[in-house]
Order: sequence, then C-alpha cells, then structure tokens
Amino acid sequence: MDLLAILLGAVIGLLMGVTGAGGGILAVPALVYSQGWSMQQAMPVALLGVTAGALIGAVEGFMKRLVRYRAAFVMALAGSLPTMLGVVLAQRLPQAWLMGCFAFVLLLVATRLALQLRNAHHEKHPDQVLAKINETTGRFDWSARTAAVIAVIGSVAGLMTGLLGVGGGFIIVPMLRHLTNVTLQGAVATSLFVISLVGSLGIASAIWHGASIPAGFSVYFTLATVAGTLLARRLAPHLPVRVVQMVFVLLVLGVAVSLLIRAVQQWGY
Repeated sequence: MDLLAILLGAVIGLLMGVTGAGGGILAVPALVYSQGWSMQQAMPVALLGVTAGALIGAVEGFMKRLVRYRAAFVMALAGSLPTMLGVVLAQRLPQAWLMGCFAFVLLLVATRLALQLRNAHHEKHPDQVLAKINETTGRFDWSARTAAVIAVIGSVAGLMTGLLGVGGGFIIVPMLRHLTNVTLQGAVATSLFVISLVGSLGIASAIWHGASIPAGFSVYFTLATVAGTLLARRLAPHLPVRVVQMVFVLLVLGVAVSLLIRAVQQWGY
C-alpha cells in the first residue's frame, strides 16, 4: 500500500506541477478507484496531498513575486464559510449524487480546457475585465467592484474545495484570467496560495466533522505529491504545452465518463 500511495502521489504531483493547478482534481478519482474508498473517504486524503503540493508551488510563486497575496487573502477569507458548508454537504449527500456532481464538474473542466486550446490565440482587451492589475505597480487597483469580483471567485472555489475535496485551482485560474488582466503565471501562483489556505481549512473542517484520515497512507501520498510537484516544475518549461493540455483534457474526459457511469449504476438505472 505504501508503494501505491507513493505512485499515486507522484502522478498527482506531476500533473499539478505541469498543468499549474488542475491536476489536483484527479486526486479524488484516483483514490476512489485504487483504494475502493467512497468519495467521502477519499476527499480529505486527496485534499491533504493537493494542499501540500500547492503550498510548495505558492512558495516558488512568492520567490518570483508572482503571487497577488492581497487578492489571495480576500479569496481565502470569502471562501472560508463556503468551504465548511461544502464539507457538511459532502458528508450528507448520497454517494451516487456526489459522484455525479464530481463527474459533471470534470466535464465542465474538460470543456473549458478544450475551448481554451481552440481560442489560444485570441487575446482579451484590458477594458473587458472587471478587476484590473495596475501596470505600474503590478498590483490590483482595489475598489468595491474589485473586492466583490475577487470575493466571488474565492467563494465559488471554497465551496468546491469543501464539497469535492479538490483544491479549486480549476476555478480560480480561469476566473482570474476571464475577469481580471492578471497574467497566467500570476493567476496560477495566486491560485496555489489560495489552495494552500483554503485547503488547510477544508482538511480541518473534515476532521472536525468526523472524517478519518489513514495516517501512514496519507503521509506517503502527501510526500510523494510534493516531490512530484517539485519535479514537474523543473520539467514543465521543457514540455510542449499544447500537447500536455490535450492529453490532460482526454484524461479528465475519461475519468468524468467513468465516474458518471458508476453514478448511474448506483442510481439503479
């Protein structure tokens, strides 16, 4: 089991490091299929590994001055209550419904990534965003609208973190890119910092509500996730981005369809 925990953690870490923040969404399905766990059992363990990997990425982002930390704290604060609400809902939802929700989210992620690949050469005009980074200071020009936009992003990501046991990077990064003019590198780095904050709250909330985290497996899984993330950050600049994203889309689609089939079977159709 220790070897399997290391292998799974390394793969998830590699995906997180290469894709920025999206690889963490596959941690829960990986644990469900490999360990035979329920979604509720897999979520806190997956979130533990994803949060640790995100923290490593966030530290690197701080060193490169890419993290918009004020926005990150606003997102984390706004996402705190939704995270705890999501944990409670996850504990109470039937397994089939939770699995169906996860499959639906994966399908949305795959669709978004596929559209992003198709429209990769279309640039957004700065005036089309709702919250702007000041080109002189490199920071957000804070206003009531900017704070509201950032808070909404954090709230949605927090709910998904608690409900599905994922980091929320698949929400934070595209929403930051769509609603603000932050760079992709800045969005990823900021997202990883938010994940490390909100993910920690999600883990604590899950334990508070009675979730059981197997110590040995979780330690190996988490350490391997961190190691995989570190390795991937070194490999990422040398990999063809478009090919990596296309492979990731196909992988997410495959997992989504598989989970949806299992959910339908549990519903008895």
